[in-house]
Amino acid sequence: MWGDSMKIAVYHNLPSGGAKRSLFEMVRRMVSRHHIDVYTLSCAEHDFCDLRPYSRQHSVAPFTPLPLLRRPFGRLNQLIYLADLMRLDRLDRQLAAHIDRSQYDVVFVHHCRYRQSPALLRFLKTPAVYYCQEPPRWIYDPVVPRPYLIPPFQRPWHVRIDPLPKLYRNTLQRRDKSNARSSKIILVNSHHSHELVWRVYGIQPVVCYLGVDTEVFHPRACQPENMILAVGALTAIKGYDLLIEGISRLPPQSRPPLVIVSNQDDPRERQYLAHLAEQLDVRLQIRDIVRDSEDLSEWYSRCMVTGYTPVLEPLGLVPLESAACEKPVVGVREGGVRETVVDGMTGLLADRDPEAVADALHDLLSHPDKRAEMGRRGRFRVQQHWTWDITTAHVERCLSAAV
Repeated sequence: MWGDSMKIAVYHNLPSGGAKRSLFEMVRRMVSRHHIDVYTLSCAEHDFCDLRPYSRQHSVAPFTPLPLLRRPFGRLNQLIYLADLMRLDRLDRQLAAHIDRSQYDVVFVHHCRYRQSPALLRFLKTPAVYYCQEPPRWIYDPVVPRPYLIPPFQRPWHVRIDPLPKLYRNTLQRRDKSNARSSKIILVNSHHSHELVWRVYGIQPVVCYLGVDTEVFHPRACQPENMILAVGALTAIKGYDLLIEGISRLPPQSRPPLVIVSNQDDPRERQYLAHLAEQLDVRLQIRDIVRDSEDLSEWYSRCMVTGYTPVLEPLGLVPLESAACEKPVVGVREGGVRETVVDGMTGLLADRDPEAVADALHDLLSHPDKRAEMGRRGRFRVQQHWTWDITTAHVERCLSAAV
């Protein structure tokens, strides 16, 4: 079947961000060769990387989460989450039945913003390929420590013995594993994610690297500014505090500001980072929601260095986008960052330690020729190995194999 036209149903319930951009780039390249219909929910992000111009049919099922309770009934919200989970399952069952009746060759399934792996996988009879960017880390990973989070042992006794959070978490975990194991093929974005999926689901996935549009992400004709750029959701798991602590160890007279371009915002994390930057005398600017890739490309071109220090990021498109714009990256030596940043060639990798991050930043900021050479190497590497055409061809082979 490889090379033949396929009738493909695409399912997602994605917010804005890297996963939606990835789906957009794959769909708009496949649509010239295959019949593609998109099935999604009303709570997904539709305007960011809009799929509607590239699908024959764009079906939107209505779903709105139930309103949450306020104090003193907030603990009962776990039951509301469970009710939403069952509502989503019923909706996915209906969508799966409709997709099966429509006689698609294969279903290309992506994340749900509320459950990660959608229940649609469990109900489909049509072969399904699931692109798993990562298992739901809020279930399987430890919580990143933050002063605004109350440690479990300090919570009131009635909160500690409350069975509802555990009930919701266990239910979500069981269904997540059942959903993921129902797919015919699981694709992952890195070898780090491959190991994680194997540990969590007991399934050997296929590594299918993502890509970058080098026509959009390219060096702009603008004067670089004395700043360090960070890109991503404003959440604890993105590790911006390590960047702030690293920058604070640079000489005060040559300490550049940190600019964070964010597509999602946790107000508690914003306040924490602002307070930390003020304490450590680091100039911090937070720019909200950049929806245009052209705009983001300009931000990369304007910076001196991109900082990328998330906690065990599965892959991260940021280092690749930065490299495509000929800007080196200072990243952490963990997770998928070890696959997207070649240490000493396209950037520098540091241990999760403020002093190590500071040393790497100082090295690049102090040597403009080194930055320029790493930038050129980074763009060349992306053009050779990290394009969306390569990704899409791999995805098409896996879809065909599932058929």
